[in-house]
Amino acid sequence: MDEATDDYDIAVIGAGPAGTAAALRARELGATVVVLEAKHLGGTCVNSGCVPTRVLAKAARLIRDARTAHEHGVDVSGVGIDWPTLVERVHGRVDEVRAMKREAQRFADAGVDLIEEGRARFEDAHTLVLDSGRRVRAASILVCVGGHSRRLPIPGAELATMPEEVLHLAALPSRVAVIGGGNTGAQLVTVLNAFGADVTLLDIAPRILMPSDAAIAEEVSAAFRRVGVTVRAGIASIDELRRVDGDRIELRWTDAGEAQTERFDAVVMAAGWPADVDDLGLERAGIRPERSAIPVDEYFRSAVPHIYAVGDANGRDMLVQAAQFEGEAAAENAVVGANRRTSHLLLPAGGFTDPDYAGVGLTEEQARARDEQCVVATVRYDQLDRAVIDDRGTGFLKLIADRRRSLILGAHAVGENAVEVIQSVTTAMAAGIDVAALANVRFAYPTYTAIVGLAARAVLAEPARGSELH
Repeated sequence: MDEATDDYDIAVIGAGPAGTAAALRARELGATVVVLEAKHLGGTCVNSGCVPTRVLAKAARLIRDARTAHEHGVDVSGVGIDWPTLVERVHGRVDEVRAMKREAQRFADAGVDLIEEGRARFEDAHTLVLDSGRRVRAASILVCVGGHSRRLPIPGAELATMPEEVLHLAALPSRVAVIGGGNTGAQLVTVLNAFGADVTLLDIAPRILMPSDAAIAEEVSAAFRRVGVTVRAGIASIDELRRVDGDRIELRWTDAGEAQTERFDAVVMAAGWPADVDDLGLERAGIRPERSAIPVDEYFRSAVPHIYAVGDANGRDMLVQAAQFEGEAAAENAVVGANRRTSHLLLPAGGFTDPDYAGVGLTEEQARARDEQCVVATVRYDQLDRAVIDDRGTGFLKLIADRRRSLILGAHAVGENAVEVIQSVTTAMAAGIDVAALANVRFAYPTYTAIVGLAARAVLAEPARGSELH
């Protein structure tokens, strides 16, 4: 064996949530493990995604609250955004979260080797070469490289600001277009609108937030329009960006067969999140990516059985919570044999827009496709005491159950604390609690989570579709 090559049972490429969970679990099972990280420990979500976006969302919430404070008898004047101070705070909170996670120390304490010598690429199916020239050989390799923002292949795409680059703007734009109505785009729309920008949201998909329940998209779109955001979903194409009038950007797109042109101070491109696998040398390992991700089976194995792809790398669910569960499962499969699968049905997901949105389980469309007689009930936030007290009456909780009401199939919410509300339903689903039991839970008063009990009782009162025929 080449003396310059380090040998391990498991090599993990990437130290984000998937890679960290995988490495620690593999070490618990007795494997020798190395983690290869090219950038920052913690992954995209901590360093340039969820954490900084949430800090911006908190500032946006404070601005919105200040603007309506007079309605509550609170006199607030002179409210505005100090952009440099906010950017400094974002970076500070990212550093604090990163320090709190202590990945390097956790690896050291567990006996996991950490190598930070640049990008790892496959030399062959068992060997990785780092930018430094160092080689690592492993019996099994777990690809946990995360993803990256996608630039559309159109003229002038280099003029767009990518989501992670918003914090690099010298000043807040007065007029901005956001391309892409997924989670990232929707959250940036809320932030930029709250900070005073005139925002236009463009999406080729027929509606924003496509993976979510259709009612969520409808409610959030309506909320955006009420605060002055222009929402244009279902357009035919984004065609071109051009620099005009010094620093302004002219954006051209096609909608209903007609060419459209508008000028903006900035164009934010949140149009996709492919896996970061382009320069891994996968072909040298015998792997061919599909749709910018590594295809895997139910055990997270690629076409080469000892090479696994986890988290964003397999293109299934671009969520931290999904990546962590997948990382642990893939590590167990790599060390003790393929026998663990994970269900993504109980993975809650949402966004910190205004209002917030979240969901878990099947959407109503998916549930109807499986069982036409499933039961669906919706409770509006304006029926909830706490929401009325806080003047947060916009939104709803939709609860979906099977026709016998013994199984909760899904839940979807828009409104204040929607993500936390959905967490409560997720816990009930994971515990196998039926709708009747959920309806009998005594929630504290007055709280937002109390809407879960209202929705459960509404399901019990709702007739199953088609039941009148039996």
